[in-house]
Amino acid sequence: MNNTKKTTSSKDKTLRVLLYLAVLVLVLITLYPYFAMFTTALKARSEIYAKNGTVLPIIWHWENFVDIWKLAPLSRYFANSLLISGGATAIAILCGIPAAYALSRMKFKGKKFFLGLVIVSQMFSPVVLLVGIYKIMSMLHLTDTLMALIFINAAFNQAFAIWLLRGTFMSISSEMEQAATIDGCNRVQAMLRVLLPVAAPGIVTALIFVFINAWNEYTVALTLISTDVLKPLTVGITTFNGYNMIEWQYLFSSSLFATLPVVILFICIEKHLVGGLTSGGVKG
Repeated sequence: MNNTKKTTSSKDKTLRVLLYLAVLVLVLITLYPYFAMFTTALKARSEIYAKNGTVLPIIWHWENFVDIWKLAPLSRYFANSLLISGGATAIAILCGIPAAYALSRMKFKGKKFFLGLVIVSQMFSPVVLLVGIYKIMSMLHLTDTLMALIFINAAFNQAFAIWLLRGTFMSISSEMEQAATIDGCNRVQAMLRVLLPVAAPGIVTALIFVFINAWNEYTVALTLISTDVLKPLTVGITTFNGYNMIEWQYLFSSSLFATLPVVILFICIEKHLVGGLTSGGVKG
């Protein structure tokens, strides 16, 4: 019996070590592009294009992180991206919550058909509809405006927000809202005071998804925006793509800064997300 237990214990330890090694390899593969961006951002242009280049910079050019703010209006690009992503996220969540609530709690004609339309709308990429989008924005006189990008990003992320929030609301017992109505709350008050706090994990997940998608959007912004000061960051950093040569050190420096808002957003709400997911929707 003791030998059997020892053999089982040694197998478990071996499997655990192999699992940790696999996770470590996966993490290194995932983080390597960021490491390459960071090291390249600190190199001189001559060193980047050298035939026998090294992984780490020979001379660490920290001034590259300062020069990018002088060579291009990155602060303006940052502000534009924050406005676009924040506006699109606010619209998608504010419209998605009542729509998801109706689909999860109410019965009405055409409900299944509407759900089908929500799913089908996810099949279309903004690239496929680019010509139609440009014509519509031209008719509305919204080309070369940040408002157009806010509306478009909100529209293309709306379906996912509705679908995710609907699943979140359906996982929450309706008895909680019924108890709130007995205490004197109407349907809107029950939703705001009872349902939304419990559904916080799903709302946060939808918020992250919409914000990241809007922050990373490139094709529509490139098509609709022609004025330099109105460009979002994804389009603005292409300033460092020259006709004859790409300034990789500046391009990667600005790209590293471009990842910061998403990282900061996730760090700020990660505790709420994990805490809400582990606590459960209904407590006995």
